[in-house]
Amino acid sequence: MTGGAWPGLSRVGRMSGLCPCGTGAAYHDCCEPILDGHPAPTAERLMRSRYTAFVRHDADHLFRSWHPRTRPDEVTAAGVEWTGLEVLRTEDGGEGDEHGTVEFIARYDGGEVWETSRFVHHAGRWVYVGPE
Repeated sequence: MTGGAWPGLSRVGRMSGLCPCGTGAAYHDCCEPILDGHPAPTAERLMRSRYTAFVRHDADHLFRSWHPRTRPDEVTAAGVEWTGLEVLRTEDGGEGDEHGTVEFIARYDGGEVWETSRFVHHAGRWVYVGPE
């Protein structure tokens, strides 16, 4: 299988219906409801859904899930072939929390992004604020 240690991220995994975010769950049980507009229950689940949105070139979800004060005027999701996601650490960001951080490595053809992302609970939903 290609795509590294996360079978849900390989080309074979995508064709078999596994979620690109690396949980090993089926897409329809994992990130699809969040991309369809249901609130993410945790900051980590929102981060995973945002990764999936990049994989699926879903700029609408990226725009909706970004805090309005920090989001750019235009959000794009095209141009990169994402190949894997590894969540390294999650701090807070659960039910009842107001803030959370998720440290992760997102791999793509030719490189990787290593980020600790900040999230807040805003208007009843988790939203991405930006990197630390």
